[in-house]
Amino acid sequence: MTLWLVRAGRHGEREQVALQHGVALIGWHELDFDLSRVGSRDELKSEMAKVYAAKTERTINNWATQVWTFVKEIQKGDLVVLPLKVQSGIAIGRVTGGYEYRKDMPSDAHHVHPVEWLKTLPRTAFDQDLLYSFGAYMTVCQVQRNDAERRVQTILEGKKVVVAKGPQPEEMAESDIEQIAHDEIAKYISQKFKGHDLATLVEAILQAQGYKVTERSKPGPDGGVDILAGRGQFGFDSPKICVQVKSQDSALDVTALRSLKGLLQDFGADNGLLVSWGGFTGKLLDEARRSFFNIRLWDQGRLVDALLENYERVPDEVQAELPLKRIWTLVREEE
Repeated sequence: MTLWLVRAGRHGEREQVALQHGVALIGWHELDFDLSRVGSRDELKSEMAKVYAAKTERTINNWATQVWTFVKEIQKGDLVVLPLKVQSGIAIGRVTGGYEYRKDMPSDAHHVHPVEWLKTLPRTAFDQDLLYSFGAYMTVCQVQRNDAERRVQTILEGKKVVVAKGPQPEEMAESDIEQIAHDEIAKYISQKFKGHDLATLVEAILQAQGYKVTERSKPGPDGGVDILAGRGQFGFDSPKICVQVKSQDSALDVTALRSLKGLLQDFGADNGLLVSWGGFTGKLLDEARRSFFNIRLWDQGRLVDALLENYERVPDEVQAELPLKRIWTLVREEE
């Protein structure tokens, strides 16, 4: 068994196609033919040089290596990891067949492998060295450092992973620095704001956004509502929001969304915010699209984004618990 990283677009634009159709896929849609008929890597380079005439030889070599790997080296039974952009998580699947050229798929997703997607886990479920590997600047590559295949299989089985070796400096150098920082902040939050304390952090972010929190539930049963907030001096002005905060590591199912919809009417709220540290199931995400103008979803990635956008305005005691510093870094070109 081999473990592969296969992305679905720089900005996650093909993630839902991959997950809904049960495939791992690559772009390069200008290669509008069955790539299985290409006999060698040199032949593939030649074809790509014709299609992408404006690209440098280095870029063509890089792309050809990745496309060749996807078409010829990924095998049935291998594991695939798909780092998600639209939501914060890592999808893990098992390859169920060889490369296919699928004209029935969207125009930018003709090159696929059939995959059974097994689980989508929050990024905090993985050790930092694995996240470094998943953040590599490649669309397709094998992930094998630090016994990665066995460890991902162990995570799939719900068992504790024993890390034999910590992350190495070269791993960090080859990864997305912004995502690395994001992951480290998320892991720190998961340690410092466990359980009901996560609602305290959400409250601080809402206050920084200009909301007046009128009620926050105490630890224990809360009747489905963790935070009530609104605009204005007393929190009476719209938008008035009803917030549920779930700190568990597992994905939240659609019943939580339906419950929140009912609570909006019960409390006379204009809008709802559903926060789930472990993310959301596909069914919940699909149904949430129909409530786009009423309810917003925050997984751990969106929560960290909201924190960073408002960090200078959160209370001093929260900054003391979660000390952060803004830095600038050079953006490396991606090929």
